[in-house]
Amino acid sequence: MLTGFYDAGIYIFALSLLFFISDCIRRNRSAKRMGTGLLAVVAVLQAGALFIRAMEERALPIFTPFDFLLLLAFSLVVASLIINLLQRAEFAVLLLGIVGFSIQILNRLWFSPGNNPLRHWETVHGLLVLHITLANLSFVIYTVAAVFAGMYLFLHRKLKGKKWTDTVRRLPSLEMLDKYAYSLAFIGTPMLTVSFIVAALSVISEGRLNLLLDLKVLATLAGLGFYYFYLFKKRSHQHTGSLMAKWILTGYVFIIIIFVLNTWSDFHGWNGE
Repeated sequence: MLTGFYDAGIYIFALSLLFFISDCIRRNRSAKRMGTGLLAVVAVLQAGALFIRAMEERALPIFTPFDFLLLLAFSLVVASLIINLLQRAEFAVLLLGIVGFSIQILNRLWFSPGNNPLRHWETVHGLLVLHITLANLSFVIYTVAAVFAGMYLFLHRKLKGKKWTDTVRRLPSLEMLDKYAYSLAFIGTPMLTVSFIVAALSVISEGRLNLLLDLKVLATLAGLGFYYFYLFKKRSHQHTGSLMAKWILTGYVFIIIIFVLNTWSDFHGWNGE
């Protein structure tokens, strides 16, 4: 049943993206409405898959890499539906949809349900729920911020070259894109910070102090360093908007590295060993 929900979500997600791509290539309100409706169906199917996993695990479905990525894809779909309510947000919705769809496909190829690697952390179960939930939310927020930062750089280059295309006219202003990216980074950074602190307290309480020098921990600190530097420079108005957008994207690269490091990291043991 889980496979049916998941695979149906993938097929409908792909169809939804086709409608959004059609609308972005050439204005088509009917295609946008169809894409939005199908995306809502995807959200329902993903929610159903999460519910099935919750019933199977008899706990929040967040502790395995499969569940984490499923929740991440679901959160990105919900974020896309919310952003779709904004004016001139078609390209942001499309880009977030592509990211969410890619995550769902890779999750299907790389992982399978079950094999919870965190069962041995029973004494800090409540803290782990908070840690993983905040990490997931911060990942979603940083993804949206990265999309807006990428759109800022694209629009800045087009305007600098005086290329007034239909795509340019359909994007929010540079000021709005910069504001969206900054606001999201301002929200996501404290979330990831609290998530990191909770994780550190968890391993300390388990007496696993060696994990504080794990590659994943060091990468997380580096990523947070990038975002805090960005927030500091942004508040001090010392750099241009394009440079700040590049800092957002650089920080997001570290966020991706943090997840990829689960393969080699002992922090969560997501390699199944």
